[in-house]
Amino acid sequence: MPEISPHLPSMEIIAVAIITILAVISPGPDFAMVTRIALSRGRRAGILCAIGIGSGVSVHLTYTLIGLGVVFASNVWVLTALRYLGAAYLIWLGMSALWPDIRAAVTRRKTLKEMGVSANMVSTASGTDQNRNAPDRNAFWIGFACNALNPKTMLFIVSLFSQVISPGTPILQEIGYGIYIAACHMGWFGLVAVALTLPAVQARIAAIKVWIERAVGLCLAGLGIKLLAS
Repeated sequence: MPEISPHLPSMEIIAVAIITILAVISPGPDFAMVTRIALSRGRRAGILCAIGIGSGVSVHLTYTLIGLGVVFASNVWVLTALRYLGAAYLIWLGMSALWPDIRAAVTRRKTLKEMGVSANMVSTASGTDQNRNAPDRNAFWIGFACNALNPKTMLFIVSLFSQVISPGTPILQEIGYGIYIAACHMGWFGLVAVALTLPAVQARIAAIKVWIERAVGLCLAGLGIKLLAS
């Protein structure tokens, strides 16, 4: 195995480490997605979503490492296509988070109207119960697609490798950076999923969990609309 060149500046490593951490912990679609999955499906699904988000970074890393990142980032049609795909996906995720409540509300109102009962007397927690029955494996692919279709992640990776990382950096070191970036995503969002599913946290938010999930759904749809309008 070839050795990593000793000429690599230590400042480059520090810069990559700090910039990556700041980028990962900044609020965005990934944070909203993990929040939704963890609250609606539980800790295991939330962690799988975090792993999917980290794995989705590999898509951007792959074409960047083979030299296509700058080409893609400099072509308007590529960025536009990725922006439309990412926006459509976020809007779909946001609406899918709200759809069980919408469908349940319509059905409930129709039924209660026939029975002559006020709709306000019925609990709205059924949407969450239905979400918990969804397969956990879907959580991984939801997280993967969320990051793979995120144009901001693409621009972050391309900018990092073209402006911060030296052209003379050995390929093994660049791959190591990629693994680090993916691991930071998995670790941070995994911690978010664990924190949101702690018994103490669950007890505090139990009464408003359904509303938090709805707010996250609106947030995802709003981010998608904002991405379309940007």
